[in-house]
Amino acid sequence: MELTLRKINVREIAFGSTTKINNGILTISKNEIKNLILEDERISEVKIDIARPGESIRIIPVKDVIEPRAKLNGDAFPGIDGEIEDVGRGVTYALKNCAVITTGPIVGFQEGIIDMKGPLTQYTPFSKLNNLVLNIKKKPEVSPHEHEEAVRVGGIRVAHYIGKKALESDYDEEDIYTWDNIGVKSQEYPHLPKVAYVYQCVGQGLLHDTYFYGKDTKTMVSTMVNPLEIFDGALVSGNCVSAGSKTTTYHHQNNAIINECFKRHGKEINFIGVVLSPMTTFLADKYRNAIITARTIEMIGAEGVIQSQEGFGNPTTDLMMICKRLENKGIKTVLISNEDAGVDGKSESLPDGTVEANAMVSTGNSNATIRIPKLDIILGDLDALEHVTGGFKGSRQEDGSLIIEVHGIMGSHNLQGFSNLSAVTI
Repeated sequence: MELTLRKINVREIAFGSTTKINNGILTISKNEIKNLILEDERISEVKIDIARPGESIRIIPVKDVIEPRAKLNGDAFPGIDGEIEDVGRGVTYALKNCAVITTGPIVGFQEGIIDMKGPLTQYTPFSKLNNLVLNIKKKPEVSPHEHEEAVRVGGIRVAHYIGKKALESDYDEEDIYTWDNIGVKSQEYPHLPKVAYVYQCVGQGLLHDTYFYGKDTKTMVSTMVNPLEIFDGALVSGNCVSAGSKTTTYHHQNNAIINECFKRHGKEINFIGVVLSPMTTFLADKYRNAIITARTIEMIGAEGVIQSQEGFGNPTTDLMMICKRLENKGIKTVLISNEDAGVDGKSESLPDGTVEANAMVSTGNSNATIRIPKLDIILGDLDALEHVTGGFKGSRQEDGSLIIEVHGIMGSHNLQGFSNLSAVTI
């Protein structure tokens, strides 16, 4: 299988009469985007804005971030926007340095914040992108579950629509990825350790879903997947878990661990597989997925595993249960997780653990606080601050600045390591 990823670098984003990209300038037609979103009868209105790096803009509450992509033949988000088709092969166009961000009235809690200027920009990769921000509101009779679905699907449809405009443009660079069957993969580079990736994703029900080819992962068991499918939009975020540790659709599309494994393949490791393992709230599911995940890794002959988490709290149990089984099978396992060590950093860092988890990478303490200055423009609703993770009554200061925990910053301690945060022992 071969996937060609053609990248177009977006230098500027602006509004115009027609949605197009030309010489690195992405022009957005408000009317085209509005009409596309309002095709969903559940939506009452949408406000469309642009947020560029360095502008005094704060976006809250952020629901999802999506990189615009489209396939030369077929659909880039199978099961979400378009037909359910085999992806991970062929030619895909990606608009780099830009994203579609969805916001709107908060449904439950959590979600997050993105600043385009100031100290918070050091904590989130999305402040460095040219962003199209969609503030989507539902009709009164629409249920909370449908509300979330409509907003998230709306963002995907817009990203796909914009991505299709790239098919008419020249591209700046091209990456070609190949993936063979397990028989071939296992024989490659016999002098290097065979390494697999256990890709954990939240599948916990209302507001805590992830979709694989449009199927809610809470109805799935652990499944071996082709990493090229992940690059090609097969995995889409549909959850509002803690903003800092949430895997947005953008993170799925640009999975940092898969990217690093490809870079090291044939040099330091033999990258042989990916197992997608959903994390639900049911203890029986946790046992079931731990058994199936460990057995699959063992069957493909992996000698080492990188295991990432999503969310916090009970997902740590999934992380530890799988690690324990892998290590007891003699498969060396490295875990990636954040820490919830309290504002002072002195609390118990993780809610669960096992003695076999002796190789861990920390993406930092999510409870650490940061003070951010008042910005000129709010896209969304600043009143949501008290409902996002990391926000609290008293977050707003008299001078207009905010005090929030790192938890509340979108992508701040992403558990793929797609961030600048880490931890030091003191």
